[in-house]
Amino acid sequence: MNLDLPVSVWMSITALGSVGVMAPVAMAVAAWLVVGYRWKYALAWLGLLGMASGLVALTKIAFIGWGIGVRNLDFTGISGHALMSTSVLPVALFVALLPARNWIRASGVVAGLLFGVMVGVSRVVLDAHSISEVVAGCALGALVALSFVWIAWRAEPGKLSPMPVAASLAAVVVALHGVPVPTQHWITEIALGLSGHERPYVRARWKVKHYHIPDRRTEARPPFAAAAA
Repeated sequence: MNLDLPVSVWMSITALGSVGVMAPVAMAVAAWLVVGYRWKYALAWLGLLGMASGLVALTKIAFIGWGIGVRNLDFTGISGHALMSTSVLPVALFVALLPARNWIRASGVVAGLLFGVMVGVSRVVLDAHSISEVVAGCALGALVALSFVWIAWRAEPGKLSPMPVAASLAAVVVALHGVPVPTQHWITEIALGLSGHERPYVRARWKVKHYHIPDRRTEARPPFAAAAA
């Protein structure tokens, strides 16, 4: 895999895996499953993705709020970009190709997984995540995607042709690519609200084993006041 790409290219790749793009694509996939197949497939898809997304959020909240992570692996939370891309892209291609032959469907799933892994790699290249966090996200995303493919593999082909499904999903990606969604800010606010801390844990300081978040009031006291105490 050639990693010697301009930063702008990696930024474009990483933007593909953002919640602002992948979540609407996931909802569009669910809508097509309802229209062309059965409700149970849409519910299974959203249920699997929802549980995995919840796990990602929990790991991030645990670190931001309480500093819970694995220092030896530089792990502070599962990569959401890696999860979303490796779960949504394979399933989107699979659903679009459901009326096609088995080998074509399987090829779509593999292509989606490869695209998802590429998004995960971009997170490492851009120093947004460690390797362990991306591996965890890709593994969880692949588990979600392959679990749904296993559930829906024998779905009876509906009256939908691949072209309108693929075109609609591609339109969502193009329309929302690069649109920012402040998910990290929301998670940080939740973590601080639950933990009661005034400041979040951050990777650089957390890697120092005895690091703890200082009380802002103590930090603000002038040196002479601290000495007097």
